[in-house]
Amino acid sequence: MKLSIVIPVFNSSKIIIKLIKSIKKNIKKKSRFEIILINDYSEDSSWKTIKSLAKKYKFVKGINLNENYGQHYAIFAGLKFAKGKNIICMDDDMQHDPAYINKITNVLDKGFDVCYVKYLKRKHSYIKILVSWLNNIVSSFLMSKPINIYTSSYKGFKKKVKTNILKNSGRFVFLDYWMFKYSKKITFIDVKHKKRLYGETNYKFKQLLTLWSNMIFLIDYEKKNYKSIIILFIKIFFRTFLRDYINYKESSEIQIESKTF
Repeated sequence: MKLSIVIPVFNSSKIIIKLIKSIKKNIKKKSRFEIILINDYSEDSSWKTIKSLAKKYKFVKGINLNENYGQHYAIFAGLKFAKGKNIICMDDDMQHDPAYINKITNVLDKGFDVCYVKYLKRKHSYIKILVSWLNNIVSSFLMSKPINIYTSSYKGFKKKVKTNILKNSGRFVFLDYWMFKYSKKITFIDVKHKKRLYGETNYKFKQLLTLWSNMIFLIDYEKKNYKSIIILFIKIFFRTFLRDYINYKESSEIQIESKTF
């Protein structure tokens, strides 16, 4: 398998059919690929649409989560079933243009472990842009990430990176942490950002706090100490305001609807 495209889905029944058609149109001819759609406990008919797509297209696979776990956990579930040499993660709202899929895979084929997508001009709301900027600053500080590498949910990476993520991620899932930890060659490409075609963002501020807390506790678990007073303060904050973490269910509890090659 050449390529796996992993897409978390939440309340996107009106857009995912168009997304799948767009991906199919933009993939290189004769390329062997799969699209893994993870329904993150949608409140609309997204799962019904995913099952219909899986019956229509042999390259579509569906995973149905029994709770709303959030984007990173949904992607983690999809990675367990990804068979591709290269993996691409993207959103379900068409803001991540499938036209750049081939460009990402070309970068990975040149020897890079991870390729992020950086937007030249964001089409998000001002609040989401601010939150994204804060997330980049926080992750740069906590993960020692180069400030010029802007993390995003639209990214591609090698199979070996996926293997390390699955091997080492436990209770605390923060995908970018593992990518920077186990990848030597990381780069990005500049792309245009499209407007959201339907609905509003499903990323809640509480989920962002959970991701930050996961990143902090991962660092503590790895290094077995507190590197600074600032990290200690943040840890206390998260322990005070976040009562618990999302406990990811094992794959045996995930319903699968798919047609295989």
